[in-house]
Amino acid sequence: MCRFLAYLGAARTLESLLVDPAHSLLRQCWEPRHQASGVVNADGFGVGWHDRARRPEPALYRSTLPMWADRSFLSLAGLVDAGSVLAAVRSATPPLPTEVSATPPFADGPWLFAHNGTVAGFRDGAAARLRRTLSERREAAIAGPTDSEVVFALVLDRLDAGASPAAALAGAVEAVQAASADGGAPSRLNLVLTDGRRVAATACGDSLFVRSDGPSVYVASEPFDADAGWERVPDATLVEASADGNMGRTAL
Repeated sequence: MCRFLAYLGAARTLESLLVDPAHSLLRQCWEPRHQASGVVNADGFGVGWHDRARRPEPALYRSTLPMWADRSFLSLAGLVDAGSVLAAVRSATPPLPTEVSATPPFADGPWLFAHNGTVAGFRDGAAARLRRTLSERREAAIAGPTDSEVVFALVLDRLDAGASPAAALAGAVEAVQAASADGGAPSRLNLVLTDGRRVAATACGDSLFVRSDGPSVYVASEPFDADAGWERVPDATLVEASADGNMGRTAL
């Protein structure tokens, strides 16, 4: 399992978003409060952020260290600011390895993606069934062993075909649920996707919260502070938000 935070709004430092708050993503590495499975998120972390004035593709920093142990990141986090951020801390699903290629967020073109959860029966047939549905291009680009990368490839295929971010996530959830229907426990598919201008996310098996402060939008596995504006998203719900602060919800 993992914890993630997506942010759209006025430029903020990575430190102010991920390190300083009382229950920041840094603290969620060892003390998550709403996580459905797992105790700590110490199997690496990653941060992606956009500066679309320079290029559409985001910057990406990923490490196999726990966030609290990565002094290089903690040193630069106060000097990097951005108006679009997606960060995640990882708890690897056994027997998946701890390596950079398996660490969220994942990136392709302008897109950043993270997955909090697991695909049921992934190593018992679901992976092969899902891979057979992928385009050659997206299947060949999968770099590591995780179920999250396969789910991202499903999302990208749908984006390539012209789907909106929300429709791409919904289509991927449907495909995974169909492929893993005989996997015993249901798949947990809290997904988040952003291109720096909009963000879409699903609540599907684990906690998801949203908050809107005027033009600023936060979509997170759990609140990072005690602000009263946080709202829990019901399970089986898809959330869409844009950089102007608009937010909508639909049933999955």
